[in-house]
Amino acid sequence: MLKHRGFPGRLPSSDFQFTIRRANPKGATPLVARKRYADRRAVDRRADEAFLGALIAHFGEEPFERGNLDAGRLSWLMGREVVPASEPFDPVSYEALLRVDMRAAQASFPQLFDGSSEFAFDTWEE
Repeated sequence: MLKHRGFPGRLPSSDFQFTIRRANPKGATPLVARKRYADRRAVDRRADEAFLGALIAHFGEEPFERGNLDAGRLSWLMGREVVPASEPFDPVSYEALLRVDMRAAQASFPQLFDGSSEFAFDTWEE
């Protein structure tokens, strides 16, 4: 399992994790597209925004390996802002290639692109 060095481990001042420490010996948790409802808590939406901002800051539009990125957090963006980068796609592989769909990301999280978000991808420290 690839560990993404320099990627934030969690949302600051919260328990929302962005990465995992080690591979699951029983196999990777499957990536599934979770439906985001309009009545989600603000802190959940904030975690999605921060995670997507970190993905864009770290990888941009380039394909990236799933590696140690948290499956639960990826699943909230899967199928919309984060899409498979190769076919066939294996949702239970740590080596699965993904990429950020910048058009969908900008439509869903415009504040990341106009600089009004504290998690805008140009504000992450290297």
